[in-house]
Amino acid sequence: MSQPTPAARLQTPPPGTRAPELVVARLRSHGGHLVWSAVLLIAVAGVTGWLFDNLPAPFENWMLLTAAGAVVLLGVVLPFLVWLSRTYTITTRRVISKSGLLARHRSELSHARGYAVTTRRSVAQRMRGTGTLMLSDGVEGRLELRDVPHAVLVGEVLVDQIELNQILAHRDSQGLGSTGDIPTD
Repeated sequence: MSQPTPAARLQTPPPGTRAPELVVARLRSHGGHLVWSAVLLIAVAGVTGWLFDNLPAPFENWMLLTAAGAVVLLGVVLPFLVWLSRTYTITTRRVISKSGLLARHRSELSHARGYAVTTRRSVAQRMRGTGTLMLSDGVEGRLELRDVPHAVLVGEVLVDQIELNQILAHRDSQGLGSTGDIPTD
């Protein structure tokens, strides 16, 4: 087993300087609920193909195609766009949640301020390897990351980022010199 090299370790910035904000992870909720949309798409295609040119007298093919298009739009395209519009970004400084199709909503929590990480996993989520993470700073900030893949690992990463940011904030607030010595009074 090889040991990590010192160059592979993330270097902390010098005291008094701000660390660059790096993206740790970009996530979307698990796409498991889109399975029903895929099943609906296959069923609509099969029924449309079977009924095309076999409709009773008062109905025409354009009516069938219009109905099939409406069902696909409402049952397949719209759920996919809703899933696609919700993203979670974890950086070295904060957690950002963006959602919304027409009107965008953005929420964020800072790691340096600190917050509690709670994981909730139902039986279905445990089977898929997902979970819901609830982040709360106890004052006003509350953020819910719904159905996140690898929820336990993401929760551990968030706790590590909180710890690192609080250590750096404490170090900078103490006014440590560039040599790392603790000032004496």
